[in-house]
Amino acid sequence: MLLEIKKLQKSYQLPDGESLPILEIPQWEVEAGEQVVLVGASGCGKTTLLHIIAGILRPSSGHVSIDGWDTTILTEAERDQFRAKRIGYVFQTFNLLQGFTALENVMIGMTFANGRSDKHRAKELLEKVGLGHRLNHKPAHLSVGEQQRVSVARALANKPKLVLADEPTANVDVGNQQQVIDMLRNTCKEENVALILVTHAPEVAKQFDRVDKLAEINVVISKRA
Repeated sequence: MLLEIKKLQKSYQLPDGESLPILEIPQWEVEAGEQVVLVGASGCGKTTLLHIIAGILRPSSGHVSIDGWDTTILTEAERDQFRAKRIGYVFQTFNLLQGFTALENVMIGMTFANGRSDKHRAKELLEKVGLGHRLNHKPAHLSVGEQQRVSVARALANKPKLVLADEPTANVDVGNQQQVIDMLRNTCKEENVALILVTHAPEVAKQFDRVDKLAEINVVISKRA
């Protein structure tokens, strides 16, 4: 099993001192190479869960095991390094560096893992997502759909075991939404990378064999109900 979540809980402390529970997931698993869609209403904890899996946030309690590593016991610096080597993240808002070209954005992402960049792989990935003719264009000169494709290439740059995609079509025009989904799924399949994609769009979710509802795995939601 690539990803195993056990007895995961995440709460935030309110200004009045009370605890606000966000996540309580007894168990959730994703196999190597598997593609999963996670759906749920806005504010139900989807992005929080992705951030915990990625090691951006630390859970209040519980365990997250990725590729045999319990990331919850790692320091912040160790989690950053682990994420750079084994996890790709496609952000809803792209998070590209505006002063650098598409090629440079992908190459810079590579250096976080091992201090080195592979120009050949960066070019290969950008060509794979249809941007071979836009390698030297900066984000301001790319369409929104093209910027998202750069972020997909960057997420796959270090040959991760797992890619997390947070609403990857939310800021992409309708004409490019399917293209982004197809490129993300096909590239992950070709490289045997597991994919967890968060969406609220039923037209995206129905394309996947496995669709998990956060309301069914997150006990907090059922308790609220």
